[in-house]
Amino acid sequence: MIDAAVKAALLVEALPYIQQFSGQTVVIKYGGHAMIDDTLRQSFAQTVVLLRYIGVHPVIVHGGGPQIGQMLARLGIESQFRQGLRVTDAATMDVVEMVLVGKVNKEIVNLINLAGGRAVGLSGKDGRLLRAHKLEMAIERADAPPEIIDLGKVGEVIGVEAPLLRSLLSGGFIPVVAPVGVDEAGETYNINADAVAAAVAVAMEAKKLILLTDVPGFLDRDGHLVSSMSRREAVTALADGTAKGGMIPKLKCCLEALEFGVEKAHIVDGRIPNVVLLEMFTQAGVGTEITAS
Repeated sequence: MIDAAVKAALLVEALPYIQQFSGQTVVIKYGGHAMIDDTLRQSFAQTVVLLRYIGVHPVIVHGGGPQIGQMLARLGIESQFRQGLRVTDAATMDVVEMVLVGKVNKEIVNLINLAGGRAVGLSGKDGRLLRAHKLEMAIERADAPPEIIDLGKVGEVIGVEAPLLRSLLSGGFIPVVAPVGVDEAGETYNINADAVAAAVAVAMEAKKLILLTDVPGFLDRDGHLVSSMSRREAVTALADGTAKGGMIPKLKCCLEALEFGVEKAHIVDGRIPNVVLLEMFTQAGVGTEITAS
């Protein structure tokens, strides 16, 4: 009876949030351990289907770095990284596209469909969904000119074909997007999935951007979880060095989304089952919420 009462209380707590988000678009970047562990994979698929059934419009953008690395190793192609981004020559790009679009994307689509949803897999080439150009990167140096880094076929998003996604959502489908873009000349680019998720969230005027990671969220200097922070506090964390490592690009993506109209961004621990539901439909949440104000 106690367990039943707790579950009932959770449902009641979720009600105002369900009412608030019904009819709204939520962009979820799916990556990390949640894509590898079978139990978490099933949990994520069920979460996405549940969101759709209660009226939320989820758009999924996925990563696939570990899977790409495994395939490159099997083919004897060495992986190289600069500033956390994979250096992508022509041969590597072929593998990236094969793994992300041909394997990982379809596995996610299948999981969601088996859980009772209607998912559709897309890459940036489909309907020119993700328009991109080559990413130019330079590292500032105190005693020398900036170092120009050539990442090969690594791109950044310059446009999103939002009407295509809206058409799918209005038809009851769940778009699942692989982070592969294309330029005006038809060249294919490997794009950071967090950056794609942020760009899609802006283009879709999403209510929320949720990034699944392998950490509890943003941690302060003492290693404590920061459950909520303003856009200004996030900028300060980047400037004063509190944000470190892989958290830096994630915060930057969140800030970009907030700057262009997304109401809230969340960095959550994808290793927790049903973490998206816990973050969206409970008062306390479980990760880090970043607000525009």
